[in-house]
Amino acid sequence: MLQVTSTDKAPAAIGPYSQAIEYNGILFTSGQVPLDPATGAVVGSDITEQAEQVMKNLGAILEANDLDYTAAIKTTCFLADMADFAAFNEVYGRYFTSKPARSCVAVKTLPKNVLCEVEVIAAKE
Repeated sequence: MLQVTSTDKAPAAIGPYSQAIEYNGILFTSGQVPLDPATGAVVGSDITEQAEQVMKNLGAILEANDLDYTAAIKTTCFLADMADFAAFNEVYGRYFTSKPARSCVAVKTLPKNVLCEVEVIAAKE
């Protein structure tokens, strides 16, 4: 059975999707971008500020499912510019201390022209 996550502590979906779906004890988050949950506005003008907001949004979704960052088993990270890789990693590493498997790619454009987006697969035990 699928369980949908909906929390006001993370940005509402800006399209026809859910913040996250749990299936058989595995949580799949939608990609989170650096939006303020209260206003929907983009937070930050550089990769560090935007990555911090992305991590906060993911943390809120994990928390809504009684999880934290250590439950992550796989992340996928999207960057608008691979030149931001080192600065992004610095922020990412402070949150994902358990070092889940990860893919990180540069893409042409992200929603609302943000600099990064991250999605997580996490295990509920």
